[in-house]
Amino acid sequence: MKGLLRLLAGVFLIVAVIAAVNDVTRSLAANRAVAISTYEHWSNLAPVTLAAARGSVQRNTHSLVWDLGPAKILQAPAWGLFGVLGLMLAYAGRRRRQVNVFAN
Repeated sequence: MKGLLRLLAGVFLIVAVIAAVNDVTRSLAANRAVAISTYEHWSNLAPVTLAAARGSVQRNTHSLVWDLGPAKILQAPAWGLFGVLGLMLAYAGRRRRQVNVFAN
């Protein structure tokens, strides 16, 4: 299980780096700071799955749940969201130090 968490952490951190490079490249081209939200990336890459996710959440819960929950989270920059998720998964999947306990 820890191996899977470390693998997912690596994938999320790679996605965070790619999104950060994308934002830096756009910022240099525009001569101003540009941070693209995760929602915008998702709507550009896979609009059908975004609509399906929104529809599923709104169909199974109250329609405000999408607006107050996932939609707010998806407004974060992609590099930040995936970076935080990657770091959390890396922490959860870390190798813990083995402690030897000797009782006399």
